[in-house]
Amino acid sequence: PTDPPSPQEHGLDFERLLDASAYKERFRQDMIRWGEEKRRTDPGFFCRAAVEGALQPVWVVSDTRRLSDVEWFRDAYGDVVQTVRVVATEETRKRRNWVFVTGVDDAESECGLDQGVAFDWVITNDGDEAALGEQLEELVQSLHRSL
Repeated sequence: PTDPPSPQEHGLDFERLLDASAYKERFRQDMIRWGEEKRRTDPGFFCRAAVEGALQPVWVVSDTRRLSDVEWFRDAYGDVVQTVRVVATEETRKRRNWVFVTGVDDAESECGLDQGVAFDWVITNDGDEAALGEQLEELVQSLHRSL
């Protein structure tokens, strides 16, 4: 078996891995496997990488995917952590060209936070820009008040 790819370790095009291209999909399962191996040996590996060098009073750590990630941030930073979940209906996601892939979209990397987390904020993003803007404004105002 070959080693699962990471952009730095395997010479992958990082920018192309950020979009929804066939390029990303070609490596997606291997990236998930690589991430799982890293987490097994060091559950805080990606969390520490996300905050390394961060000095701002407010950080947005996007794309946490597991309960262990949320727990790491809460253990490290306590009550200042605000968890935000962005949701969209399956219908909306399909309109955005999402297609369910067995073994990927039902893996912990994709649905590990579907249960077990009481989110501080749930933002709905179903295409209504005004509603999204209102929700985000409320979140930003709350963050400003807590500074």
